Amino acid sequence: MLAEAEPVLRADPVMATLVEKHDPYVEPNWTEYERLCISIINQQLSTASAAAVRGRVFDVLSDDVTPESVLEADDEALRDAGLSRSKVEYIRNAARAFRERDYSRSGLADHTNDEVVDALTEIKGVGEWTARMYLLFVLERPDVLPLGDLAVRRGIEQLYANGDEELTRGEMREIAEAWRPYRSVATRYIWAEYESE
Repeated sequence: MLAEAEPVLRADPVMATLVEKHDPYVEPNWTEYERLCISIINQQLSTASAAAVRGRVFDVLSDDVTPESVLEADDEALRDAGLSRSKVEYIRNAARAFRERDYSRSGLADHTNDEVVDALTEIKGVGEWTARMYLLFVLERPDVLPLGDLAVRRGIEQLYANGDEELTRGEMREIAEAWRPYRSVATRYIWAEYESE
C-alpha cells in the first residue's frame, strides 16, 4: 500500500515533506483482540498515561492478552493496573464478543468500513474512534481518516494552519481529499510527525 500511496501523497506539498522526513507510524504486531483492548485502554488518556496503563494491564495478564485471559483475570488486579471499573467491563464485553463472532481481517473482509464500524460499536465500550482505529491498524483499510483522534486533528492543524487556528472537521476533510484513496497512510505520517515533536 505504501508504494501505491507515495505518488498520491507527494502531490500535496505538506505531505511530500512528511514522506521525505519520516517513515509512516507502524505499530507492533498485536493480535486483533489485543489491538481492540489497547484502543479501549487509550480512550480519553494521554499517550504517556495510556502506554503506562497498557504496560501494567499486560503485566497482569502475563502478556497473554486473549478473551480467555481477560475474562479470567481478577477485577481488582485490573483496577490496580489503572483500568477504571467501566474499562474493565468494556474489555470483558469485547472478550465475549470475540468469542461469539469473527472480527479478524478475513472474518470482516466482505464488510464495508461503515459495516465494520456498526458491528464493532454494538460492543458496549467500543465507540466510533475505537472502531476507526481497528479499521486502520487491524484491518489495514487504506482510506480511513480518524478525525475522532486528537493527535490527528492537532497534527493537521499544526501542518496546515501552522497551529495558529482551529480547523473544523469539515476543513480537515477537505484537506484530506487530496490524500484519497490513501488517507490511512497519510494519517500514519501525521502521527509520525506529531510523535516526533
